[in-house]
Formats: sequence, C-alpha cells, structure tokens
Amino acid sequence: MVVKATASSDLTPDEERILGKVLWKIVPFLLFCYIIAYLDRVNVGIASLTMNKDLGLSPSQFGWSAGLFFFGYFLAEIPSNLILQKVGARRWIARILITWGLLSAGTAFVTGPTSFGVMRFLLGIGEAGFTPGVFLYFTYWFPARFRGKATAAFLIGIPIANIIGAPLSSSLLALDGIAGLKGWQWLLIVEGLPATIMGFVCLFIMTDKPEQAKWLTAEERNWLSGVLAKERQDIEANHLSALSGIFTDWRVLTCAAVNFCAIIGSVGIGLWMPQILKVFGFGNVQVGFVAAIPYVCGAIAMLIWARLSDRAADRSWYVASALMFGSVSLAVCSYAQSSALLSIVALCGAVVGIMCYQATFWPVPSSFLTGRAAAGGLALIVSIGNLGGFAGPYVIGEIREATGSFAWALMAVAGCLLVGGILIRYVGLSVYRAHVRQQAGAMATQ
Repeated sequence: MVVKATASSDLTPDEERILGKVLWKIVPFLLFCYIIAYLDRVNVGIASLTMNKDLGLSPSQFGWSAGLFFFGYFLAEIPSNLILQKVGARRWIARILITWGLLSAGTAFVTGPTSFGVMRFLLGIGEAGFTPGVFLYFTYWFPARFRGKATAAFLIGIPIANIIGAPLSSSLLALDGIAGLKGWQWLLIVEGLPATIMGFVCLFIMTDKPEQAKWLTAEERNWLSGVLAKERQDIEANHLSALSGIFTDWRVLTCAAVNFCAIIGSVGIGLWMPQILKVFGFGNVQVGFVAAIPYVCGAIAMLIWARLSDRAADRSWYVASALMFGSVSLAVCSYAQSSALLSIVALCGAVVGIMCYQATFWPVPSSFLTGRAAAGGLALIVSIGNLGGFAGPYVIGEIREATGSFAWALMAVAGCLLVGGILIRYVGLSVYRAHVRQQAGAMATQ
C-alpha cells in the first residue's frame, strides 16, 4: 500500500483507512473524558431540584453561581492551551482531568450561595483548556477534510452525557440520607471522581503527535505527517499563524461572538431544562428520563449533519442553519408553555439545532488558524464563548424570577441563536473567498 502526501481535499480508500485507524485510536478515550466533563459541568441542573432548597438558592442566585464556572473557564482558557502546546496534550490533559475531578466532587460540601459560587468558579479554572485543547490536538492528527467527522465523534459526548447523565443523576438523588449525606451530595461525588481516575489513565493512553505513534506503520506516519505539514504551510501562507494576530483578526472575534451566542442556548437550556420540565408536574426521576429525549435526537442529527458538512465547500451554511433551526424551536417552546408534549418536541428541536452547530462550527476557525494562532485562537473563541455559559443561566434565572415563567427567557435565548447564525455567514464567506483565491493562484502557477 502506497499513499502520497497530497493537499487534495479528496481522500483515497487507503487514506480514509489510515484516518479511520487514527480516529478509533484517539477519539474514544477523549469522548469518554468529554462525557465525564460535560456531566460534571451540567449535573448541578439535576442537583438543583433538591440542592437549591437545602442551600437557600433563589433562581437568580442559582443561575449566577452555576454560571461562574464559565467565568473561571474564560480566565484560564488561553494560558491553558498555550501550556498544552508547549508541554504536550498527554501530560496537560491528564492534569486537567485530575484537577476538575477533585473540584467537582468537592462541590458536594458547599454550604450556601457563596461557597457554591466559589467552587463553580474554581471548577471552571480546573477544567479550562480541555475542550479547546482537544480541538487543537485534532489539528495535529486530522487534515481539514476529515476534521468535521472527528469533531462530531468527539462532541457526541454532549448528548451522550445528557442521555445517560440525566437519568443517572436523578436516580442518585434517591441516595438521600446514606452516610449522613444528601442525595445531591452523592450525585456530585459519584460523578466527579471518575475524572480524576481518567487523568492517571490518560498518561498511558494518549500519544502527542503522529511522529510518536508506534501503533502506525512508518509509511502511515510519514504520509500523515506530510499531509498535515503541507496543510499548515498553506494556512501560514494565506491565513493566520502568529499568536498576536488573534486579538485583532475580525474572523476570530466574530467566531467568538458566534460561540458566545450558541453557548447561551446550549448551557442555558441544559442547566434549566430539568426545572422547565418540572413545571409540567414530572417527578424527579421522570424529569431525568424526559430530559434525555432531546439529546437522543441531537446525537443522531449531529452525526448526519457533520458528515454532510464535510462535503461542503462552505461549511458555514450548515452552522448557520443549525443555529436558526434551534432559534425557531425555542421560539415555539416559549409559546407552548401550557402543553407538555409540544414543549418537549420544541426542546428536541432546540437541542438538535445546538448539537448540529457544535458538530460543524469548530472546523471553520481551524480552516484559517495554525501554529500558536490555532492554540491561542481556538482558546480565545472557546473562552469568550464560554462567557455565554455564564450569561445564559443567569439571564434565564433573572427573567424567570421577574416574570414567573420561562416564556420570555426562552425568547431571549432564541434571539441569541439567531444572531449567531447571521454572524457565522460573514466568516464563512470570507474563508470561502480566500480558498477560491488560493486555488486560482495555484492553478495560475501550474
């Protein structure tokens, strides 16, 4: 078998086989870690069904304190990704896993609004760098033509975490009173410690770069390294590679704004969905199972949407349409507060839109960033975006407390998704036109 280091966007069967081999070697472990990460990020939504009363948290206090996770994430994101680039993904992701597992479990021992907010903030600092670190890590292993598929395979951890997490978390509430601990305390402990365990496993599982992969043949390593090196050279020649440029490049800042809008929807709905469903009279365990339904739909949709987007010359159409579909679904949900069935269907649509966005968005900034610009740029996009994870829960809590319902809160989130859908098209047009100019220049020199 002979493969060539080619810049072509078309992959031969042999090349597909190599990349499939890489995907199955590195993505399942990271996927499992991401499931744990997302579970530890949003399990307070289920815990809030009993925790809020025990800690004396009002809706606005819960939204504020839960959202502080993302403020900590924002502050530590870029430094974390730059350290990962310097010391390697294997050691740094292991450190992240160990830290956040201990902090997540430690949240079980908070005593009020202040300590809860402090632990959420520290948890954000501890976990910062994991998601953008993985996206950066993918640029070391997958060419752009395959990156959407790898990203979707990784991000399917979001719906899986919600599918298994909501029923699991609600069931753990039933441990109330065992060993003198509340059910929500057992929930946080049981779901927090696996991250620390996986941190130590990470040191033995991960490989930093293709050149170090003993599980690839020499020929496979040479082909993959050659393709990725050629791709980095093309990006450096036509786009952004210097770290300093990320703070003034309008495409990076616009992508950050898009991610901000999307995460307002993603985290806002994820954290508040249990309480939205609780309004319809479901019990705690029932809430957990019903809350899993939208994420089953989202998991299926995001895999299909990612595969379709990998074939597109301009991927931003898929990102924009996903956000707009989520926006319309939330608008419907806001008008369906008297119907449990229609609300659940609309929530399914909202989650499908948000999941399809997640699966197709990240290859867009990766298409014009490389080197230290990729490390810092992806981290900047994630960190600014994660402020939406702070704003979303807080705004929903404030509007819910002021109006007595979720209707206007859902409309506000729908508006944010719509804005994000419009903005990403501007970035997509710019990247597509640059690609066309590059192709024309290459043909002119032949």
